[in-house]
Amino acid sequence: MKLQVSVTMFTPLLLTLIFLSQSPSVAAEPDWYPYVFARGSDRVCIQNMPMHKRPYRPMHFYGNTIRRSYHRGYSAPLPRDIAQGARTLLRDRLGEDRFGPIRRR
Repeated sequence: MKLQVSVTMFTPLLLTLIFLSQSPSVAAEPDWYPYVFARGSDRVCIQNMPMHKRPYRPMHFYGNTIRRSYHRGYSAPLPRDIAQGARTLLRDRLGEDRFGPIRRR
């Protein structure tokens, strides 16, 4: 009986958290940049952008917090943000980009 009650109470909470983490944001947020450190001409472009318009980057906690606060109205990351940052970081390490393999020079 105890197990059934706890599962019954836990399931709506879990579904609510999943729904909230997958809901699209109201403002058009920037996409993720595939590298921790900006490379080449991208570095100059990113530095010339306002902080809230720059792309999200893995391991850039301050900048990502500023962007979340500007676009969403709160600064705490959602589970999807943590997952997307990890995927982007792993993609960089594995040599894959969202458009296919990264061409190394």
